[in-house]
Amino acid sequence: MGRVTQSVQVVRIDADGSTRRPDRLAVEEPLELRLGGIAHAVTMRTPGHDIELAHGWLHSEGVIAGAEDVLRAQYCAGSVLDDDTGTPANTYNVLDLILAEGRTPPPIRGHYTSSACGVCGADSIDSLSRQGRYAIDEDHTEVSSELLVRLPQLLGEKQRTFDSTGGVHAAGLFTTDGTALVVREDVGRHNAVDKVIGWALLAGRLPLAGVVLQVSGRLSFELVQKAYLAGVPIVSAVSAPSSLAVATGQRLGLTIAGFVRGSSMNLYAHAQRVRATSADQLVARRPG
Repeated sequence: MGRVTQSVQVVRIDADGSTRRPDRLAVEEPLELRLGGIAHAVTMRTPGHDIELAHGWLHSEGVIAGAEDVLRAQYCAGSVLDDDTGTPANTYNVLDLILAEGRTPPPIRGHYTSSACGVCGADSIDSLSRQGRYAIDEDHTEVSSELLVRLPQLLGEKQRTFDSTGGVHAAGLFTTDGTALVVREDVGRHNAVDKVIGWALLAGRLPLAGVVLQVSGRLSFELVQKAYLAGVPIVSAVSAPSSLAVATGQRLGLTIAGFVRGSSMNLYAHAQRVRATSADQLVARRPG
């Protein structure tokens, strides 16, 4: 699996004592994102699908609307010197993108952040609503509860890096019949979502009407933000959503499902998009 995983030696202690054994870790390396040769952000990520990640990030920042807004994306040399030549080596950890004319780069940041940073509560939702390009509240997509509770398993079946390391998050886009459009993994939850949205943008599939975004962990405001800007009507998470994630879904028209596991789930916003297929298969709860 190349640079996605790394082999290490560990000491395993269990009821039978201790033994040395090989193990695999998910690789975490910095990706410097440059725009026109100028460094704008750094994100710690699992290498792979970096161009999708960059496009998804730029879309979530409101910088681009489609693939045509990025004229070129290429890896370039970083600060590591080649042992033989003494010149900067290509570490594949620096990605330079050239924006189309008229596209304004985001503010320069020393680390990876989202466009919601520095804003909180209702102000965050108001700001986000002004950035939206798609009328999600007019998307009347429906999905059965039977299918929705299967999505974590369908996502897990495609988590190859998690299978070997247990150390990455995943995000996937699914149709309402359970077809996986794309699944991406990363050490960062936000990066995994940026990668799937970047894939959709490059494939010309925005807005993502009629699609479910399934994530492997908890659901924060930033993930709902990314889904909203990409036109996703239904967001489903294995774990809990945050209060701001729920408020955002309620206000902007997204269906928010949390604790989607086993045969049950909690629906926190716009539950009308989920059809309960049996009385004991769906647990609906209004946020307090």
